[in-house]
Amino acid sequence: MRTLIIIPALNEENNIVRTLEELRLHGFEDIVVIDDGSSDQTAFKAAEAGVKVLKLPFNLGIGAAVQTGLSFAKRCGYDAVVRIDSDGQHDPAFIRDLLSGIGQGHDLVIGSRFLHPDSQYRSSFVRRIGIHFFSWLISSLAGARVSDPTSGFQAFGEKAVELFSAVYPTDFPEPEATVLAKRAGLSVCEVPVKMRSRMSGVSSIRYLRTLYYMVKVTLAILLDMMKPAGRPRG
Repeated sequence: MRTLIIIPALNEENNIVRTLEELRLHGFEDIVVIDDGSSDQTAFKAAEAGVKVLKLPFNLGIGAAVQTGLSFAKRCGYDAVVRIDSDGQHDPAFIRDLLSGIGQGHDLVIGSRFLHPDSQYRSSFVRRIGIHFFSWLISSLAGARVSDPTSGFQAFGEKAVELFSAVYPTDFPEPEATVLAKRAGLSVCEVPVKMRSRMSGVSSIRYLRTLYYMVKVTLAILLDMMKPAGRPRG
């Protein structure tokens, strides 16, 4: 499969170069960084490292950054897309496992940190509550059993690229995107991956924002369930 790696990035100047170096060590060269209005040297350092940079005019949010990467992949005719975060949490050693799910006929493959038997990942108590809640919600509403609904380590096949290049959730998009995919008739699966602590910086999902995150995404999913299900062409 002709595969594009997309990396949404916001103020990750301390992490982006190491992330790109690690991807290349694993043999991945088709890489696009989507700079989401960073105020630091993220875009400059990515371009200096020799990868294509799509620079958004200002901070539009993670959903817009991912959709920009997917739209670029569709326009360029890629067979599959892998989204990997710029902060070093996603281990590129598992990208081929994600792509194997696409090769087996699935449309959206989610890397689950909770399925790997040797995973050392530990999240906060509050965040674990949110993860379990969204697992239950997605299973109840869309019939998809997903152990790691907030994982951004994902692979998209052609149908998923077609769907999400046209419509993709904005803030905190992963749980809502899974529901949209299932309602569009796409095949969704998970594969075990290991995740690490971010190399530097602070996650955008923190303590007091967790409740806001849960309420906002829940309302968005419920509103999605009231709309006609979209279907990708082809």
